[in-house]
Amino acid sequence: MTRSFCDRPVEAGHVERLCNAATRAPSAGNTSSVEVLCLQGDAVQAYWDTSLPHHRRSSFPWPRLVHAPLLLIVYVRPSSYVERYAEPDKADTGLGAGEHAWSVPFWWVDGGAAVQNVLLLAESLDLGACLFGQFDQEAALSARFGIPVEYRAVATIAVGYPDGHDRPSLSSKRHRRPHTERVHHDAWTKGGDA
Repeated sequence: MTRSFCDRPVEAGHVERLCNAATRAPSAGNTSSVEVLCLQGDAVQAYWDTSLPHHRRSSFPWPRLVHAPLLLIVYVRPSSYVERYAEPDKADTGLGAGEHAWSVPFWWVDGGAAVQNVLLLAESLDLGACLFGQFDQEAALSARFGIPVEYRAVATIAVGYPDGHDRPSLSSKRHRRPHTERVHHDAWTKGGDA
């Protein structure tokens, strides 16, 4: 994750490709309900004024994160999945009964796939990107940008050109378990039933 950006704008062609990548991610039942709010210019400033007011910025550990010239916010509409799975070709799943019927809410899975598409493409375009949640700021940001109430923010992605002064988060110092401990072949444990 890049947390320190220069002010150089992201080229329009790159912005279009990033937005397209988000909407081309897999979608359960081809529901296609992942949507993206693309913020540039004054809209980026409005985002930060709403979510990180100036009085809080002096203690913010990544002050140049707010210099990212592009913010992409991935949204999902859970009711779209309920509606889609109530259609005749999916009705026998029972998932059209309501959000409660989903043991795994695939709107979050699809939203995560959209985010990953953006992060991977940003990397391939030599752009920096930082993924973060809105948490307790979601309602204020939704009101500020006119987001319909039925949409939920998956995450915000700051995108731009790294300025070379990045300071990693404390989380980056945590030990990352190797894939050999996290990938299980044929059964979860040796000797388990296959």
